[in-house]
Amino acid sequence: MEKVIYDCDPGHDDAVALAIAIESKNIDLLAITTAAGNQLQERTFNNARSLLKLFKRTDIPVYKGAPKPLLRDLIIADYVHGKTGIDGTTLPSNEDIPKTTDSANDAMFNIISNSKEKITIVATGPLTNVAILLLSHPEIKSNIKQIVFMGGAAFGGNYTPNAEFNIYVDPEAAEIVMQSGIPVYMFGLDTTMKAQFYTKDIEDLDKAGYVSKKFADLLNFFKKSNTVPIFNEGEEEGIHMHDPCAMAFLDNPDIFKMYKLYVSIDRDAGQSLGMTVVDYNQTTGKEPNVHVSFGLKNELLIDLIKKSMFELDKEY
Repeated sequence: MEKVIYDCDPGHDDAVALAIAIESKNIDLLAITTAAGNQLQERTFNNARSLLKLFKRTDIPVYKGAPKPLLRDLIIADYVHGKTGIDGTTLPSNEDIPKTTDSANDAMFNIISNSKEKITIVATGPLTNVAILLLSHPEIKSNIKQIVFMGGAAFGGNYTPNAEFNIYVDPEAAEIVMQSGIPVYMFGLDTTMKAQFYTKDIEDLDKAGYVSKKFADLLNFFKKSNTVPIFNEGEEEGIHMHDPCAMAFLDNPDIFKMYKLYVSIDRDAGQSLGMTVVDYNQTTGKEPNVHVSFGLKNELLIDLIKKSMFELDKEY
């Protein structure tokens, strides 16, 4: 069983990833740390706490992370996730849950340094919190088993023509993670744009229990911003399940195709800022440092998402 800290910025697809983590028999979720990305830090922190209330797992602590990227002004994805960061339904109030006082950085350090087993970090927002941890406590690298993140792409982007959103928001943090020497697993757009959840799948959730219905509402909002490729020939383009890929990998790595390649991040101003430069043809001669995903068995991901929701329904 993987001992996991989940660094996220909920976020509709973060919420789905969290549901997978809660219900997976292969994941022991120790804590959540929140990043600023899909929305402001205060809102992602609030959303994570409310999701745990919905899931009846308020025993899992949530720690607030950095309010902005390492060197840059914050960019948020409210045009996708709405004013709350998770528009589309009403989540339960979390005011009765005591707020943690430790920072995300202190909490991550304490958990990792005191653990007898190596810890996996799953990150599905900008990599700011993870980079701060590695910069401030390099001595704990040996007790981090792996960093599994959603972000980047070998080919193209979704925020600019060359950059995926999470990496573009904090490219300096991403480069620190890529060059950390820790095993890194990247789930970028090359896979996540193929990870699709269709109308019929949302309808299946809407016919099920309380939690599933909540997620049907969330996903119906989320699909409003769904990007349809220009080469689409009239077939339905399902909702892109970006963040769930990173968490699903821990539940069942056989869902995904992975290749180890050299990856660096473009941090220079210009049209390639935030680009994940993936040495796809191995032309640099540099030692591969990141396991990059290039495909998945989408039907297995869909089944895992539905199974997780249906299990959560049993709490009501």
